[in-house]
Amino acid sequence: MTTKAEQAFQILKERIMDGTYGPGHRLVIDQLVREYGISSVPWRESLRRLEAEGWVEIVPNVGALVRMFDTDAWQQGLSLLARIGGYATALSAPHLTEEDLATARLLNRRMGEALAAFDPARFGRLNREFHELLASRAGDERLVTMVCNEWARLEVIRKSAFWYAPGRAEASLAEHAAILDLIESAADAEAIEAAARQHELRTVEAVTRYEAGLPSDSNRRFHG
Repeated sequence: MTTKAEQAFQILKERIMDGTYGPGHRLVIDQLVREYGISSVPWRESLRRLEAEGWVEIVPNVGALVRMFDTDAWQQGLSLLARIGGYATALSAPHLTEEDLATARLLNRRMGEALAAFDPARFGRLNREFHELLASRAGDERLVTMVCNEWARLEVIRKSAFWYAPGRAEASLAEHAAILDLIESAADAEAIEAAARQHELRTVEAVTRYEAGLPSDSNRRFHG
């Protein structure tokens, strides 16, 4: 049975992810109580959990605010994913079925279609699905949850600020295919982990290099 605290947590997390509660939005407990009919204690518990997961910032004398995300937050998130996602993919690789791999290749093709159609939002969603699928059979529920949570955070960051590094998206698709080739050829775990980790780190490096050459007030977009 789902507890009231879990219900409150899921409501807030979903509203943050879909943009209903955007960066800087103040989450007022009394208002949440009236809106959703859940008492104040579960909301307080859910806000502490959201703060621990990095979704909310609790500011003294102000209250709970949906976190503002910036370039540093994106870089840190993707660098973390390089480590935990690479490890999860290596653990998952021997247990991925032929159907899983076929689905992953289909997702990668659809990412190419999204790129050709100049649809970065769809590209990002498909990219997240691709990586979550490759990590899904790691056999460690906590690790897989950590990977999925970090991808969810990155998706929110992309909605509030976007980055673009020319050519990186195309290279990303080729790297996806290479990772799948390694998995299908039953390469050793270290090679798969290194390929998956370097894939994410190359994106961080590409965006960092590109951003370093931009004027400080430039509009920045990222997809890849």
